[in-house]
Amino acid sequence: MNYNQIAKDIITNVGGSDNIRGLTHCFTRLRFELRDTKKAKKEVIEHLEGVISVVESGGQFQVVLGTKVTKVYEAILPMISLEENTAGSEEKGSVWNWILIAISSMFTPMVPAIAASGLLKGLLTITRITASNHGMDITVNQTYILIMAATDALFYFMPIILAYTSAKVFKANEFIAMALGGTMCYPAVVSLMTGSEAVSMFGIAITKASYASSVIPIIIGVFILAYIQKFLEKIIPEVLKIILVPGISLLVMIPATFMVFGPIGIYIGNGINFIYTGMMNLSPALCGAFVGGMWCVFVIFGAHRALLPIGINDVAQFGHQNLLAFAGAANFSQGGAALGVMLKTKSKDLKTVAASAAISASVCGITEPAIYGCNLRLKKPMIYAIICGTIGGAIMGVGGVYGDSFANNGVLTFATYAAFGMKTFIYYLIGVAVSFFGAMGLTFLFGFDDISGNGERVSGSGEGSAESQDVLGITSGADILISSPVEGTAVPMTSVSDEVFSSMALGNGVAIVPEKGEVVAPEDCTVTLVYPTLHALGLMLDSGAEMIIHVGINTVQLEGKHFKKHVEEGAHVTKGTRLISFDLDALKKEGYDTVVPIIISNTAAFREVTGITGSGASLQKPVIAIKNNQ
Repeated sequence: MNYNQIAKDIITNVGGSDNIRGLTHCFTRLRFELRDTKKAKKEVIEHLEGVISVVESGGQFQVVLGTKVTKVYEAILPMISLEENTAGSEEKGSVWNWILIAISSMFTPMVPAIAASGLLKGLLTITRITASNHGMDITVNQTYILIMAATDALFYFMPIILAYTSAKVFKANEFIAMALGGTMCYPAVVSLMTGSEAVSMFGIAITKASYASSVIPIIIGVFILAYIQKFLEKIIPEVLKIILVPGISLLVMIPATFMVFGPIGIYIGNGINFIYTGMMNLSPALCGAFVGGMWCVFVIFGAHRALLPIGINDVAQFGHQNLLAFAGAANFSQGGAALGVMLKTKSKDLKTVAASAAISASVCGITEPAIYGCNLRLKKPMIYAIICGTIGGAIMGVGGVYGDSFANNGVLTFATYAAFGMKTFIYYLIGVAVSFFGAMGLTFLFGFDDISGNGERVSGSGEGSAESQDVLGITSGADILISSPVEGTAVPMTSVSDEVFSSMALGNGVAIVPEKGEVVAPEDCTVTLVYPTLHALGLMLDSGAEMIIHVGINTVQLEGKHFKKHVEEGAHVTKGTRLISFDLDALKKEGYDTVVPIIISNTAAFREVTGITGSGASLQKPVIAIKNNQ
């Protein structure tokens, strides 16, 4: 897989590097902040090699890549210059979207370090409990102390870490911001703030508060710092900027932070904690049920990022959190539902996707493959997961479950939730078991509309696939019949060598082994997209189906060689109109797989989309049958 080519294609189709205002990534997704989302070609990106899907949520344009995301992200970074991308008109968004984007950009880069901290702390907890059972106290052991320091360092020096990420978001100087954050957790300052004597600055009494491990004060401070810095850069002569801008910025911001913005941040943090604690005090079960049931719904829309500061602040300030404990119920329910799909489905490809997703969610706490790969796609497993996550979260709430680190929930971090005694740990395990096995059981027992071997949905979880139906039976019950835009032989989509197509992640359909190098309109339609390299088309059929036609596998690498365009984007054409042509023999000679996937990209808008395989394909023969929703 050519990650550099994928990176170039993504940049081109999100509107070019000038349209990229910001870019971060999580475990499975690139998260773009675009200046103008209208410039992004969603259908094209969804069709690129390696892309699973595209999600527009919370003001972000998210490209789902799965485990390939880090390599693609690293390939993209040298191709763009985020700090210099000032051209173009920024698309106005809501304040809520801006907040979600800012929070995501500040906290997402910290996720690997947070995950490492949680894993180490879990291992230390197991070691400490094991040693205690044998009458030993290892907490005074120097090795234990040094490793424990590594697990706590991230949270103790949180103002410095957040100063850096916040400065990148607010466009402030990162090192001035880090100096401000370092001042807040400087040992002498911490001693002053935690001592018995009153503290003053310039003779003015200031609010005493410990800023080591704090979250919100530094974010506010850096937000103000960005404006101070911009103002100073405008009025100070160029020759003096390198000295005076940082010097005056710190001289202004240090007293402003300790006198005004720091206390405000502490009060806001205390207020958020008061609200969350109030919910817990009102009903731990209700609070746990809400988070356990809705967490993965928040993940779909990117809104879970807004909740992360609650858990991080709790660990930093109090040494424990329960937010991710409840979120763990959601994680395990997604893994359980995916396992249920794996056990129930008749599709070999879906079995593979579901098995991988179940392991990812339950072992590592990474739920995107389960959510997007099978549960949300099949709908009913997602509902079962929400139900069981709600119950599991409620059980954890009743049991007063807490973890001593901000660790993504999975088998590898179980020990994090054993730090406060076996009683709470047992409640945690019960909540996990109910979430995981409950979702698995409901999915297996009550089923879902399965995807059969040739790509269509089959009611009753795979009972009676299209392979056992004759063509007449399929076509007679269809509301829409679509002819083949390519002459050749129709084969199951699952036989295509590219997993993006064979997994039906882009939609159901059929694949054609071509015998003639020509693509024509299968019915009256509008040409919505002609890919620049001419190997792919997007059509809006007059019947309401949205179609993607992709000629060959990896033929994008030819950059239009051996292809010829006969229509323009936006044209409305009649059935049989030639759209593109290609030199079939030349593609074969250069070693390319010439199979042509025909995808109905809005499959979810219909009750059933069936590929008709095992026969010749032509404009006179239907290859896709569609049943409308009743």
